[in-house]
Amino acid sequence: MAPRDPRSPGPEFLAFWREYHLCTLTTHRPDGSPHVVPVGVTYDPEAGLARVITNTASHKARNVRAAGPQGARVAVCQVKKGTWATLEGVATISEDPERVADAVSRYAERYGRTPAPNPARVVIEIALTRAMGNA
Repeated sequence: MAPRDPRSPGPEFLAFWREYHLCTLTTHRPDGSPHVVPVGVTYDPEAGLARVITNTASHKARNVRAAGPQGARVAVCQVKKGTWATLEGVATISEDPERVADAVSRYAERYGRTPAPNPARVVIEIALTRAMGNA
């Protein structure tokens, strides 16, 4: 499957990312082994970002931080039967209240529910470099 431009992926690919699907986030532990967890992801092709909200103490947030200020190479993927879509990029953590609130709002829009308040919430922002899939 040829990579797509994550800023202009095509209407079918974008429609698939607007549907309700749980996703996986793959980060790397400090020893290099993969850490794969289920997450909710929002995709913003105009900004070239995917966002995952999480607790600051989560393993995924710690793995991203461990990569240093340059960020961590990560992937998010969703699948429905034989249809799949993956976004890859460089993840960093933001604790900025406005960015976290924006990510929560986007999550609520996609998943139909607003998460409970969490003062330890952060957002993993993935600066997208590649999109691929058969959606």
